[in-house]
Amino acid sequence: MSILKQHRCPSRSLTHIPTSPRLHLVARLTCSATTTTTKPKSSQNQLVIEPRLETKPDSITPIIPSVGPPLSNDPSLQSTWSHRAWVASGCTTLFFSLAKTVTGAADTHMWFEPIVAGYVGYVLADLLSGVYHWGIDNYGDATTPIFGSQIEGFQGHHKWPWTITRRQFANNLHALARSITLTVLPIEILCNDPVIQGFVTVCAGCIMFSQQFHSWSHGTKSKLPPLVVALQDAGVLVSRSQHSAHHRPPYNSNYCIVSGVCNEFLDKNKVFEALEMIIFFKLGVRPRSWSEPGAEWIEEMGEAQSQVTVH
Repeated sequence: MSILKQHRCPSRSLTHIPTSPRLHLVARLTCSATTTTTKPKSSQNQLVIEPRLETKPDSITPIIPSVGPPLSNDPSLQSTWSHRAWVASGCTTLFFSLAKTVTGAADTHMWFEPIVAGYVGYVLADLLSGVYHWGIDNYGDATTPIFGSQIEGFQGHHKWPWTITRRQFANNLHALARSITLTVLPIEILCNDPVIQGFVTVCAGCIMFSQQFHSWSHGTKSKLPPLVVALQDAGVLVSRSQHSAHHRPPYNSNYCIVSGVCNEFLDKNKVFEALEMIIFFKLGVRPRSWSEPGAEWIEEMGEAQSQVTVH
């Protein structure tokens, strides 16, 4: 009777760090050894190596496309006739709303209330710009319905903030101009109250031009119109020094981009941090500001450095 002894070592997987973030290379090694007492001429030990390649997606390493900043002649920075038409429509709507405010105030001999309403609209526009900016900075991605393209654009803006100064005027404002036209026009047609019209005119106007104010906050003092510099220094428009704090880690402050008048209150009282906690505990969604900034958030310097320098 022959006595057979068979030893088999367990299979082991050797995982190598892949050169591509999408692939794992797995080699599986199987060892077997057979010993016999009846056939001394046969090989005492047999070593069988069975290599196998497995490919599977890496669920941990994010894939970050290597995309550079848009060039100065990039079509995405240029205005189209559609952009210009919407901006013209928005400006026309605001002009008639302002005219209706003035004529209504003159007819009723009531000037103080529309002016106060306009100031309230100015402050509210700054607050709304901050809430909107905070939302798209921290939640959603390029696939988010309605806001996806804007979220993607603001992520690129954090990496190359100086590119906003290269956008042509209508290219920068057309999306907001379209929203203002569709929102303000029905109010203008249906309402004749000069107080309401005064509020709507200033609030909508500041929101529509907020992206231009934002662009000016990234410009250098020597290249900006003197009137713009004076308004920034007076605190009427968001200043370069104030907004530059938003582009420094941890990127969770100074979200308002009309005048910045609401930034101090919102940051000092941690309003957005409280909202983030509520959203996290209710929905389980973490904001981006809670994580270390990734490559898509880190500002590239070089050419940009001269653009963001605060004078």
